Amino acid sequence: MSGEVHGLAEFYRAPLGRVAARLLRGRLLALWPELKGLDLLGLGWAEPYLTLWPGQDGRRLAFAPDGLGLLPGSAQVQDRHLPLPDRCVDRVMLVHALEASEGAHALLRECWRVLRDDGRLLVIVPNRLGCWSLFDHTPFGQGRPYSRGQLEGQLRRQMFAVSRRDSALFVPPLPWGFALRGARVWDRLGRAVLPRLGGVTLIEAEKDLFAAMPAGAPALGRRVVAELPAGYARVKESAPDR
Repeated sequence: MSGEVHGLAEFYRAPLGRVAARLLRGRLLALWPELKGLDLLGLGWAEPYLTLWPGQDGRRLAFAPDGLGLLPGSAQVQDRHLPLPDRCVDRVMLVHALEASEGAHALLRECWRVLRDDGRLLVIVPNRLGCWSLFDHTPFGQGRPYSRGQLEGQLRRQMFAVSRRDSALFVPPLPWGFALRGARVWDRLGRAVLPRLGGVTLIEAEKDLFAAMPAGAPALGRRVVAELPAGYARVKESAPDR
């Protein structure tokens, strides 16, 4: 990880962090209302969100990239080399991970590798256009923020197909009691009026198997040997296979 994100546990214990987690949990449930029987990997600081689907069969794995430090309930890993076999999970959720990664492309390729063929990835990153990225007293003000276009381009380049988009955290990132009490109203109004200005961007993407196949490869002709009556052989090129 290039940019270390400090104070995650402390932030989520504070009133502003609890409100942020509650708002993000609501958007996550709207995107993924049920994960029954599905294996989920949370990469980054996923502990506040992995408990959203209690009582549903399926594994829940929590990995923290080494730049985040030791986080409760998470195994520390290198984000370029996840200790998992190919095609072993159904869902991957990135929270406080991509924006702090030194090699975002390698991290996304690892997510592609461990996802099953019908797997889905959900990326949660600070929005470059939102006010949360301007204040470094929250984890969303650290690391590299993304605009929606930047994130979608990054996902497409790493063989993902974007399926859904969402935003959250329209409340100002300040611990004011009146603002926090009206946080849900801020979020509803923000998504309706200025959806691109949320503090956080959420994008769901599908593993794109066709993107892994080379496009425009030239058709190859077959070499056919035709025997001649006099015992000679002649090689001719057939038309390319279509």
